[in-house]
Amino acid sequence: MDNADNLFHPSLAAALIKLDPEDGEQIVEYFKTHALLTREKALLQASVRDQKKLLVENGKLKKDIEQLRAQLQEKQRRRTVRALHSPPTPGPAPMTPANQSPSPAGATAALPANPPPPSSRDQRERQSRRRRGERKAHPTSDSLSLGAEPRVDVSRLDLRVGRILSVRRHPLAEALSVQEVDMGEDTPRKVVSKLGGKIGLEELQGSLAVLLCNVKACKMRGVVSQARLLCCTTTDDVTEPLVPPTGSTPGDRVTFLNYPGDPDRELQSKQRVWELLQPDLQVDCRGVANYKGCRFEVKGKGLCRAPSVTNCIIR
Repeated sequence: MDNADNLFHPSLAAALIKLDPEDGEQIVEYFKTHALLTREKALLQASVRDQKKLLVENGKLKKDIEQLRAQLQEKQRRRTVRALHSPPTPGPAPMTPANQSPSPAGATAALPANPPPPSSRDQRERQSRRRRGERKAHPTSDSLSLGAEPRVDVSRLDLRVGRILSVRRHPLAEALSVQEVDMGEDTPRKVVSKLGGKIGLEELQGSLAVLLCNVKACKMRGVVSQARLLCCTTTDDVTEPLVPPTGSTPGDRVTFLNYPGDPDRELQSKQRVWELLQPDLQVDCRGVANYKGCRFEVKGKGLCRAPSVTNCIIR
């Protein structure tokens, strides 16, 4: 009861015993026991909180380790492919008969004292043959070095969170709208989107959205669009912008656990990367956006979702 004595002031115990000499000691013991139990309960609650905090931190560390492991495997795979398709190192040139030493027996008789110098015509033919041989060798090495096809997966898309600052109808097209979007850059980007007539434009102002930022800027009915707003679209033509997780800020990148890597600086229209990947961008039955089952994620903040629709495509 030493700990309880520290919690229970002696003057208070003496006062209780004085007020009730018969049961005063029992009352004091009761208060001491209650004080000990209260402190043990507080310590236990603090321990449980610390345990939960450690579990959350362990989960985050596990995710980070898995991402680093996937990145390392991807780098090793690329290094292997680069080594397989790199041109071989040229070896030493074979000796020609002219470079070989003559046989010791009858060498003086076989070779004239002063061999005639090669004619200018022979030199030109030899040089032309050498040039033709070099030109034939180059395509072979190029074909080997370019044999590895570039990857076509969602890691090539630069998907980021943006905040819609303003939205208005397109002046020349009723079905289009023009948004000013803060992407965490020095100046906002102008985006032209086809949202459909069921969305109130005033509802979008100030909201967060997910945008494809490495598309080539293009004019849409006279207005330059510098990004693409990702929307969830059902078969009934219900369209909703894809929503990032709570706590996201403009400029946060959307990543995919199974597809690490840096996005392209700018998607080339000839490669049609967006057209090849778009059919696999979908919303599942829980409303979570995914690519081939791998979820859209803002690291440390959560998953991207559709506001209300499920089992639909993202375009």
